[in-house]
Amino acid sequence: MGEKVAADGIDLADRERYRRKLHECLAGLRRLLEEERFDRPRNLMGLEIELNLAGADGLPRMMNSQVLERIASCDFQTELAQCNLEVNILPHRLSGRVLDQLAEELRTGLAYAERKAREVAARIVMIGILPTLHATDLTAASLSENDRYVLLNDQMRAARGEDFALDIRGVEHLVSRSPSIAPEAACTSVQLHLQVTPGRFAAVWNAAQAIAAVQVAVGANSPFLFGRELWRESRPPVFQQATDTRAPELQAQGVRPRTWFGERWIDSAYDLFEENLRYFQPLLPLCGPQEPLRVLDEGGAPDLAELVLHNGTIYRWNRPVYAVADGVAHLRVENRVLPAGPTVADVIANTAFYYGLVRALAEEPRPLWSRLPFAAASRNFDAACRYGIDATLAWPRPGRAGGIAEIPAVRLVRRELLPLAARGLDAWGVEPADRDHYLGIIEERCRRRVNGASWQAAACRHARRQGLDRKAALAAMTRRYSELMHTGEPVHTWPVAWAVGRRPAVREPQEAATEGM
Repeated sequence: MGEKVAADGIDLADRERYRRKLHECLAGLRRLLEEERFDRPRNLMGLEIELNLAGADGLPRMMNSQVLERIASCDFQTELAQCNLEVNILPHRLSGRVLDQLAEELRTGLAYAERKAREVAARIVMIGILPTLHATDLTAASLSENDRYVLLNDQMRAARGEDFALDIRGVEHLVSRSPSIAPEAACTSVQLHLQVTPGRFAAVWNAAQAIAAVQVAVGANSPFLFGRELWRESRPPVFQQATDTRAPELQAQGVRPRTWFGERWIDSAYDLFEENLRYFQPLLPLCGPQEPLRVLDEGGAPDLAELVLHNGTIYRWNRPVYAVADGVAHLRVENRVLPAGPTVADVIANTAFYYGLVRALAEEPRPLWSRLPFAAASRNFDAACRYGIDATLAWPRPGRAGGIAEIPAVRLVRRELLPLAARGLDAWGVEPADRDHYLGIIEERCRRRVNGASWQAAACRHARRQGLDRKAALAAMTRRYSELMHTGEPVHTWPVAWAVGRRPAVREPQEAATEGM
């Protein structure tokens, strides 16, 4: 999302040329797959984390350009809103001490970014949704200074034809409207990349879809938006509604939303790219100079720029990625399920759990997705987002009897999935001590039934009991979260109670309607 693009206006001819090139790219992808012209297996993984900027008061700071200027590293980039940054970790081979290496690189990079942010009175906060965000913080004026964001906002607004509407009923009920896609920027995530061969792609993607609910249940960290307590992981409904280009009539007709879990297991990476063309209108009809079929005829690897750009405007929770590195094409599965934070230890624990579990499930002789209906996986994802670590999930019964059972997520993880994840990390060749340390964090979260979302909700209730009004309590909890985040201790060890102190009452936001508590 951070690449620079021109935004000089789009006419009908641009759209027609773009559509033609999209189909040429798809034909090129089919040829690449048929002719097996992809990189060899290299067990490469990558990691990206989106971050928030806040002040010492816990409130959002719209100043990513000033912070990035001081950081002066290509590892840090803009994100959609001026209160967001993204840090990218270079690809690593999944073996040996990779988990500790990732943790050390992240700690070093975030500590450096924090020092630079403090030079302009800002702080780095690694959290799924910054609890102190207000609807007035996320407007078109708060978008980062990047032509692509402006163009994307304009095109999505034009496609929808009316304001974007948030209507989320969780612990409380949030209703909010926005003339821009800026509320999408409330959602900050961890993105896990895994390079795979075409022959393994479908198994890895299917496995990632099947465990998406489990990832959310143990890793939820986004219970608040615009002063309201919603779902334990509120990013998915917020993201879906904030990017929904469908008018109500199109929703009624069953048109798919651009933020999409999907509707079936797949047999090939081609299935996903083909669906993207069949179901979704192009938003950014910007053509590159390459003619993909000519590049293929000449023995090269085309960049498929138009297909890649279109793919980037469809927000699957497990997204297919095509790219060219050193003149050779490769495929990746990009896992976008997890929220950012709470700590580096928690992020790496989530990372270990994902890569281990995906490897083990993708290699099972009787695939999980042959026993779990896709509709059940989708319902699981919804339940995990709503209830987090307290979710109950549908899961295939072990043994030959088969069938589907309802099981608490924490029991499923402890009894069945953690041993599978350990087996998968062994297959990658990960150091056993690192395996046990980081999977142990997942084990303790499940044992104590504590993750980032449950801690935030409990800490906010504690602040309210100390006499703070809602807005002051959210700010106090955010400051406390930031303090504990920088200790590096995993979230299941964080105390809920602390000396909050009283602050003057603050008027409640007027934009959001609330029901429930």
